[in-house]
Amino acid sequence: MASNPFIFVVLTVSLFPSFTLSRTLLSETTTHTDLDVSASLQHAHAVLNFDPQTLLPFDQQQQLEEEVQTLTYPNASYFSVQLHPRERLYKTSHKDYKTLVLSRLERDTARVNSLTTKLQLALHGVKKSDLQPLETELQPEDLSTPIVSGVSQGSGEYFSRIGVGKPSKPFYMVLDTGSDVNWLQCQPCSDCYQQSDPIFNPSSSTSYNPLSCASSQCALLDVSACRSNKCLYQVSYGDGSFTVGDFVTETLSFGNSGSVNTIALGCGHDNEGLFVGAAGLLGLGGGPLSLTSQTKASSFSYCLVDRDSGRSSTLEFNSAPPADSVTTTLLKNSKLDTFYYVGLTGMSVGGQPVSIPTSLFQLDASGNGGIIVDSGTSITRLQTQAYNSLRDAFVKLTQHLPSTSGVALFDTCYDLSSLRSVKVPTVSFQFSDGKSLQLPAKNYLIPVDSSGTFCFAFAPTSSSLSIVGNVQQQGTRVSFDLANSKVAFSSNKC
Repeated sequence: MASNPFIFVVLTVSLFPSFTLSRTLLSETTTHTDLDVSASLQHAHAVLNFDPQTLLPFDQQQQLEEEVQTLTYPNASYFSVQLHPRERLYKTSHKDYKTLVLSRLERDTARVNSLTTKLQLALHGVKKSDLQPLETELQPEDLSTPIVSGVSQGSGEYFSRIGVGKPSKPFYMVLDTGSDVNWLQCQPCSDCYQQSDPIFNPSSSTSYNPLSCASSQCALLDVSACRSNKCLYQVSYGDGSFTVGDFVTETLSFGNSGSVNTIALGCGHDNEGLFVGAAGLLGLGGGPLSLTSQTKASSFSYCLVDRDSGRSSTLEFNSAPPADSVTTTLLKNSKLDTFYYVGLTGMSVGGQPVSIPTSLFQLDASGNGGIIVDSGTSITRLQTQAYNSLRDAFVKLTQHLPSTSGVALFDTCYDLSSLRSVKVPTVSFQFSDGKSLQLPAKNYLIPVDSSGTFCFAFAPTSSSLSIVGNVQQQGTRVSFDLANSKVAFSSNKC
């Protein structure tokens, strides 16, 4: 979670075998592709019944995954961790698929508000010195109160398994390319939400080291305070959630692929309204406190499985992108170094360019505009003018499909309950170097209930910032070449 929150890591994602999908790298001569309606609905039913308790114990999962990695990369010196959809780790309490989708969309809206708030603070010149900790600042006596569950106002959708401390203890951490500060819940708790792992106990780790108020890492925090010459941090999110605690350094471990010492992270004693299930967050943004920056990673990549799948994938650092990747320019905003902007020039539907002014996707000198790739946002947000043009082009070519009323933030939906498979027009991103990325049908027509209602998975935004969400990224390895300022997309590489 972006403020809304290396080396090698790998994501293992399974695509649905029953889907008939066009390859991402097809040329624009492809006008239609197949959407397997029945397979999507089968997964919608399955996710409600999926029980994380049926998984192998973590140590057995880890041993199996490490054996696969050793066989696949016998001579590579990189770090690798597994990446899991949220529902694989935390059993949903929703009784039907529609309420699950609505809950996801509510979390997604909170995240988007968080990202745009972070950007607006940067664009309006709000300095770190202007930001102050909450009035309810953590007090020493608070640390002895019982652990209680927080209220989930927002959540990451993909978790990775990371070891913390010496000896290493494994924790599920949210993967977030939209934020920088790494943190996890720590004992003693003033207020901690429910997580699937035991709360981290700093006294059990020999590598735990509080940072002083004069440390360079403390100076990089947007909001910090000092107590007994120890640095305190606070990260607040756009939905009102926050985490407060000690800013420290710790050792992070990545399966059997190695560990990194003295990574700065927050040891949160008061964490409210955040990530039910996960122990904390891995910030993979472009800022100096992110995991990628602290480890001086030249690149990292991930591949996201479908969130309704019980499978996992990998996050990799310092690996070369697949040879068949579509590559475009990675841009940076001079006003905010966290976000990863891409050089998008337009979109096409059914093999034909959509009439969208190129300026709507451009990042200008003042830091406005542009489009980012974000692992934590689910639904792609486009400026309203761009969205309307894309939607209208899609509707024009889907008049043969039975339409139905909109759902939540989706205004274009179809009743496909009587169909097992259907031909739909292709949708592609057009990049600044002339290349295009064609999306699988299941990445833009998604079920919103278990009875056959599918919606066009894009949404408008009044913000100048556009976002490529994780639904559109599913099944595609996204590689960020930080050293050469490139982003690469390759289908079926999970």
